[in-house]
Amino acid sequence: MKKIALLSLAASTLLLAGGYKVPELSMNSTALSAAYVANPHTADAAYFNPANMVFMDDGQHVEQVLTYIRLSEQTFTGTVPNPDGSLNSDGAVSASEDFFSPSLHYVSPMFGDTRFGLSIVAPAGLTKRWEEQPAMTYANKFSLLVVELNPSVAYKVSENFSIAGGARLVYSEGIVMSASLASRNMEGDSFDFGYNLALSYRPMPELKLAATYRSNVDLTEEGSATIYFPDSGDYSGNVHYSGGATVSVPVPATLNLAVAYTFDTDTTVEFVYERAMWSSYETLDFNYESSLGPLDPKFADPIAKDWSDVSAYRIGVTQEYDGWTGMAGIAYDESPVPQESLNFELADSDGIIVSFGGRYAYSETVSLGASLLVDFKESRTVSGAINDSHINGEFTDARAYLLSLGAEIKF
Repeated sequence: MKKIALLSLAASTLLLAGGYKVPELSMNSTALSAAYVANPHTADAAYFNPANMVFMDDGQHVEQVLTYIRLSEQTFTGTVPNPDGSLNSDGAVSASEDFFSPSLHYVSPMFGDTRFGLSIVAPAGLTKRWEEQPAMTYANKFSLLVVELNPSVAYKVSENFSIAGGARLVYSEGIVMSASLASRNMEGDSFDFGYNLALSYRPMPELKLAATYRSNVDLTEEGSATIYFPDSGDYSGNVHYSGGATVSVPVPATLNLAVAYTFDTDTTVEFVYERAMWSSYETLDFNYESSLGPLDPKFADPIAKDWSDVSAYRIGVTQEYDGWTGMAGIAYDESPVPQESLNFELADSDGIIVSFGGRYAYSETVSLGASLLVDFKESRTVSGAINDSHINGEFTDARAYLLSLGAEIKF
């Protein structure tokens, strides 16, 4: 049975970026904390800056990456109102999560001054499970799968300047479950579309300047929902509603501005400024085929989100040496979630990311690599006097760990 996915309320985004987008989508980008816009020069340039494809070695390039992701437990300490108005002060701990995320990148041979690319990635996503009250009332289980097919084409305007564009073909599906006196069980999916643009300018061999833009994509989830009321929190009570439902939530537009400089020691340092336009996420509004009656205020009334545009600052260092490539990165990533709408579905906070990795040229046509990234989320305090759900306390201990293994073949 299809049900609707609460994708944005359910926004744990793998805890890899502010909100629920995921920027680390290749072995190199993981090693460099996504400071990888001006200097992509392997097959993953098809995604991170397709304008760079025309500056790569001729021939075809293919890269396959498998990333293992570990999300730590997150702890809440404080008070939350019970349905009867009393305060629950038991606190809660979310479940840890383990899963794998593959990606594929391809760059074609040159056709005159034109080159084509294709990437299959997971640019956003989440998983979050709270199995204790009071958190279960808001988020018993939230999961989101987003897969993007991104074909692109690049054109070499001159020897040192290129432009590119592509289409974003996005499939998403998800689940949301919340358990209380009235419980909700939803699933759903959607196909949605956007675009991306890029440019690359090399005023001198050592200096690379780049800009990329990825458009907003609204995930127009459509499916059905089952709401149980009254219920004991185990989704077995009286079926109050069973039918169609829709909701739309954004994967935000992002602008990246980057500069990379290569020193005489074959050391490249890149700085990336990223702006994510999360202000497009103003409300979360579910629509049902019929009225929910007394449950409309809980499940059908628009929920204010009022997220903010935020910035990320990324620095990556790449060192080439005798067939080896060493990489390291650090980033500071702001959270778009205001204190007013902070909730168990996404207890997000600013994060500090550190990473490192390496690649070895096994032969002239094959290279192998591995990288590790750790995202340290700051503790987040929320005031019950300000918070819309009257949550009062602190979220702590959120961490994410990524291990990426990749192989590139040129032919």
